[in-house]
Amino acid sequence: MGQQEKVATSLAGAVSEEISASLTAVDAELARRYPGDPGTRQPVHTVYVPGDVFEPGTLRSWGDQALAALDEHAPDAASFAAVLGIPEELAGPVHDRVRAKLEREPVEDLRIDFEDGYGPRPDAEEDEAAARAARLVSEAYVNGTAAPYMGIRMKCMEAGVRDRGIRTTDVFLSGLMAAGGLPEGLVLTLPKVTYPEQVTAFVQLLEAFEEAHGLDAGRIGFEIQIETSQSILAADGTAAVARMIDAARGRATGLHYGTFDYSACVGVSAAYQASDHPAADHAKAVMQVAAAGTGVRVSDGSTNVLPVGPTDRVHEAWRLHYGLTRRALARAYYQGWDMHPGHLPTRYAAVYAFYREGLEPAAARLAAYVAKAGGDVMDEPATAKALSGYLLRGIDCGALDITEVGRLTGLTRADLEAFASPRRGDLTVTAP
Repeated sequence: MGQQEKVATSLAGAVSEEISASLTAVDAELARRYPGDPGTRQPVHTVYVPGDVFEPGTLRSWGDQALAALDEHAPDAASFAAVLGIPEELAGPVHDRVRAKLEREPVEDLRIDFEDGYGPRPDAEEDEAAARAARLVSEAYVNGTAAPYMGIRMKCMEAGVRDRGIRTTDVFLSGLMAAGGLPEGLVLTLPKVTYPEQVTAFVQLLEAFEEAHGLDAGRIGFEIQIETSQSILAADGTAAVARMIDAARGRATGLHYGTFDYSACVGVSAAYQASDHPAADHAKAVMQVAAAGTGVRVSDGSTNVLPVGPTDRVHEAWRLHYGLTRRALARAYYQGWDMHPGHLPTRYAAVYAFYREGLEPAAARLAAYVAKAGGDVMDEPATAKALSGYLLRGIDCGALDITEVGRLTGLTRADLEAFASPRRGDLTVTAP
């Protein structure tokens, strides 16, 4: 061991105590504003269905239509991989898992739409549709046919539709309560947010509802939809979206990018409105930075190019959707919108290929980190956090199995979760 060093200090213990006391408020503010990822499952997509179209069999119908599209336009693993450019070694595993997913759980997150997809209706008609949506969602959770996440998108907090949005939210939530309570997978989406004060107003609405029903404060969370330039850059030059997260008072669960409304807002012509436009990249980058560490997740937008018609047109639309989804995943946007059942095969193909092609390298790096082994990459605790988060997302969506991840890493799910969500100030979590 050699000679033991003599440890010398120059500062009294009171110095450390004084410094800690001076930072008490900062410590509390960091804990409040940046609690980190909640560690819950994030869906890979959100499907929007108009309020008057949603039926008890909607989810199964989307899965069946997606399977039929595969049967017609890419009936086997080789043909499906050839269309999308999936490597030969992944063709079978990806194809098999996509089909299994479409049979088992075709939709991970469903939003029953009472905004753009529904439009203005007579009040009595929208009341009826909102009450019906509540009943069908409750029944789906009872009978086991629900998506992991379900909820509504109401009209926004702008003056012209504010009262209607408030009433639809009330009718829907009251219907859920009357049918047995709010499901764990409940998600609400507040669209077209321009000012943080609109978020504050929605929080006020939810607080009033919770109080009226004796619910725990903060029980109901919601997503903020980013569809206006003012939600990215406020008039004073600040990032308005960061202030919106703060205005939600811990209730914000996600930021959803609205491809077409936002593109139109900044003047992008219709032919060029897409989720990979530079304007979209800028908006999502600001959203991503604003949400980092807050526990609020960012979702990409959608493509309006539908995979319908003859096979060559379906293949073209599939390649576009697959490429956009892979691009989003590389940029850490792990969720997006799907607008048509034909988008489901390429959504899951892109997600599954992304996780399966990275499984062995990620597992090897994480195992080496745990074993403190060498290699050509010197990983830090933050990288171990990213690696474990990557593997957990792959497991949650069905791309990976916990057994194969365990075999490659020697870790359990609990171990992975410990690495993915270490305690603040303790990034040296090690698995047993």
